[in-house]
Amino acid sequence: MTVAQPRKLRAGIIGLGMASGPHALSLLDLQDRVEVVGAFSPTEARRKAFADRFGLPVVDNADSIFDDPSIDYVIVLTPPNTHLALVERAAASGKHVLLEKPLEISLERSRQVIETAEQAGIKLGIVLQRRFRPVFTETARLIGEGMLGEIVSASLRLCNWRDQSYYDAPGRGTLARDGGGVLLTQAIHTIDQLIVLAGLPTQVTGFAATSSVHRMETEDLVHAALRFDNGALGALSATTAAYPGFPDLIEIVGTRGTARLEGDGGIIHLMDGRRIDLHDGSPDGGSGADPMAFSHANHRAMHQDFLDAVTTDRQPRASGAEALKAHRLIDAILRTSATGQLVDV
Repeated sequence: MTVAQPRKLRAGIIGLGMASGPHALSLLDLQDRVEVVGAFSPTEARRKAFADRFGLPVVDNADSIFDDPSIDYVIVLTPPNTHLALVERAAASGKHVLLEKPLEISLERSRQVIETAEQAGIKLGIVLQRRFRPVFTETARLIGEGMLGEIVSASLRLCNWRDQSYYDAPGRGTLARDGGGVLLTQAIHTIDQLIVLAGLPTQVTGFAATSSVHRMETEDLVHAALRFDNGALGALSATTAAYPGFPDLIEIVGTRGTARLEGDGGIIHLMDGRRIDLHDGSPDGGSGADPMAFSHANHRAMHQDFLDAVTTDRQPRASGAEALKAHRLIDAILRTSATGQLVDV
């Protein structure tokens, strides 16, 4: 007996800036599961460049995507300050949303994005593709199974480099468009990973500043101390002023051993003498001057998970509710920097 194959989902893309590349490559890899009906940018040159590079159809207005009842979901890759309005449009037309991080420019607007999706009964996935790195998923599994014992310390370090031309782009690193600097734009990925591994910190104190390396409105340098619910302590360090850029580092210390994730690899040292070496084979870089210098493998895995979530009626692994945890921590760090007080997350 022939088993019927599930129909392809139909997708539209809103926003064709530099973030669109790994998404387009992922969708081309997944052509047996998804069909791109149209991709929109208000800029004609971007539409032409996208169509020429990827061979995917483009449209000259967003209405043709939101008003097409055959489209199942939209991929929103626009600046953060546009996210709420676009999710509201998608929700009104019953379309699921895969949304580029961050959720929005403020904690309150981020909550509104999630509430809009929940009230409409649509799936909301957030582009936090580093959750899907093989090294990370395996480490999360082992920690979840108790391999490290009780966590006593959890820290991250992000040392990226962005030259001044990056921040000279209109709106880049501003409160009005981006909502923040290194925390919301770059470190949110590593913060999200730390929360998955160790939980959301309950208290934070620290400093956020704009270094003399850049001319920009928001922060490019952050140092913070973290306290977790079980009493574990940690540290968060993030910057885009570290020339020429270095791999991210996450360190989880437990009562039975230590896990260190750095770049595309990881090592788990256990007190019983075992050592577990992990390696992705497809590094997810972007720590240097070119923020798009990475493989699209993790984006593809994220798209696969979102397609599975839609077709099986479950939540995406990187859902809006999950992404909000990182927003809560970022908001707390900026509040403690502004007030000089210990802040509850």
